[in-house]
Amino acid sequence: MAEVGFTCLGSRVKTHAAFPTLLFRLRITSQADVHAILLRCQIRVEPHLRRYSPDEAELLGDLFGDPARWGDTLKPLQFAEVAVAVPGFSGATEIDVPVPCGYDLEVAAGKYFAALDDGEIPLLMLFSGTVFARAANGFAVAQVPWHCEARHRLPVALWRELMDRYFPGSGWLRLRRDTLRDLHRFKSARALATWDDAMEALLKEAQG
Repeated sequence: MAEVGFTCLGSRVKTHAAFPTLLFRLRITSQADVHAILLRCQIRVEPHLRRYSPDEAELLGDLFGDPARWGDTLKPLQFAEVAVAVPGFSGATEIDVPVPCGYDLEVAAGKYFAALDDGEIPLLMLFSGTVFARAANGFAVAQVPWHCEARHRLPVALWRELMDRYFPGSGWLRLRRDTLRDLHRFKSARALATWDDAMEALLKEAQG
């Protein structure tokens, strides 16, 4: 069976979705007539393929440590793993690959994205799955070779547009229940109106 090829043509925000979702436009080619592909796509961030401002480097310290050590610590990060069914085609086709996204700052990729001010995020898309192709005696079945991949540079502005649709001007942190209760007591004792006020008061006390 002829080998399939993959190219990422671009990305955009999925509108009217219940959950933050990016759509990656994928072009798939094959010299054989394809009946269907059960496709799996693993997406990794390749942080060593871009430069960082001093402010970004400071925020990335949690992930990669001191910039002096980044030659050893700037390793790929897992972003997403999704599955999609590709309908039949001859020669080439284009599909959208939906990737649900979160804003969890405890997840490495979430920390990484939140630390960036502008530029692009280097992504590597790795493909696997099963190809069902038409043949003279019916159809043939083959696996998508492990070396099939595509690269894409996701604009940081697009990521921020996506997050602002669902978390406008804000983010969130997950806290242990006992920590949250202590923070609630702190907020109530000082008659603070919002959680932002409580966090700002704590930061001022810590800095003082």
